[in-house]
Amino acid sequence: MSTAHDHNVDLDQIPDVVRERLTRFLDDRAANVVAIGGPVTEALSYLRDFVLNGGKRIRPLYVWAGFVAAQGPGRSSEDINAVLDAAASLEFIQACALIHDDIIDSSDTRRGAPTVHRAVESMHGAVGLEGDAAHFGESVAILAGDMALVWAEDMLQDSGLSAAALARARDAWRGMRTEVIGGQLLDIYLEAQASESVELANSVNRFKTAAYTIERPLHLGASLAGGAPELIDALRNYGRDIGIAFQLRDDLLGVFGDPAVTGKPAGDDIREGKRTVLLALALQRADAEDPEAAAAIRSAIGKVTDPAEITRIAGLIRATGAEDEVEEHISRLTASGLAHLEIAGIPDEVREQLRHLAIRATERRM
Repeated sequence: MSTAHDHNVDLDQIPDVVRERLTRFLDDRAANVVAIGGPVTEALSYLRDFVLNGGKRIRPLYVWAGFVAAQGPGRSSEDINAVLDAAASLEFIQACALIHDDIIDSSDTRRGAPTVHRAVESMHGAVGLEGDAAHFGESVAILAGDMALVWAEDMLQDSGLSAAALARARDAWRGMRTEVIGGQLLDIYLEAQASESVELANSVNRFKTAAYTIERPLHLGASLAGGAPELIDALRNYGRDIGIAFQLRDDLLGVFGDPAVTGKPAGDDIREGKRTVLLALALQRADAEDPEAAAAIRSAIGKVTDPAEITRIAGLIRATGAEDEVEEHISRLTASGLAHLEIAGIPDEVREQLRHLAIRATERRM
């Protein structure tokens, strides 16, 4: 689907629509990149592959859902193709966040394939370039992520949206970018401080994931449509609750998930030392009921690499009952998020689609 002349772009179509628009944008930028030099084209080919060949397009999907929920199609004066380009631009922010996150976490795989910095590192060794391969890989990946953030802004501003729509979307766009970077900074500080604060772990969930993944994309889409403030508030509240539940599910997958489902090694959060709500609750419970297990968990988080030992620590975490408590949190947040959709004014079809998305996001298989 190269254009969207009608107003009935279904949510199920969004991933394909977004990929086409990203492809067109990248093709349009190719000549400028070639003019800089062949090595730049080669370096940015890793970004192109990363952006086009993976991901569920969750953020653009929620932008479109917010736009439609605010009665955009058929009533908004904005060009639908411009709105879809604006929605697709969020995939560049996602690419920046993930590429940099993989460097920060020293991750080897993403979506079942080598991370960008590892892929570049491998290329360096294969063709016999000078210098340290690992440093080169990280350097190229950092700059590729930076370019993704620049191109996100370009794609939004060049989308064809009216000046009024861009102004309405400014708060959502500004907040989303600041929050995701701030949430990442908070995350790495908590790891360095070996934080066991449930409150701060919840803040990471709120800003690194929930706001950036669901709340702000809905806010952005509804703002582009000129949605009423009370409807935007309801969508944001839904997005906050479902987004946090989504991250809590991710925390469970990071410890107990099947690599075939997650695309990452088993127990990756244990190896990386992630300071999650799951870990904080497990330590609270272990301190009260099994101090020996608490000591074992503390000594292993962020330090253990042996798969068998990671499995043992995951078992100790599970034995505390924290997993069940997190599941209860997910259920409560999902119910709360869905309740926000009962506000008048959201079309029934969109309400049902948002319900479906919430269930899909919070009930991912282990």
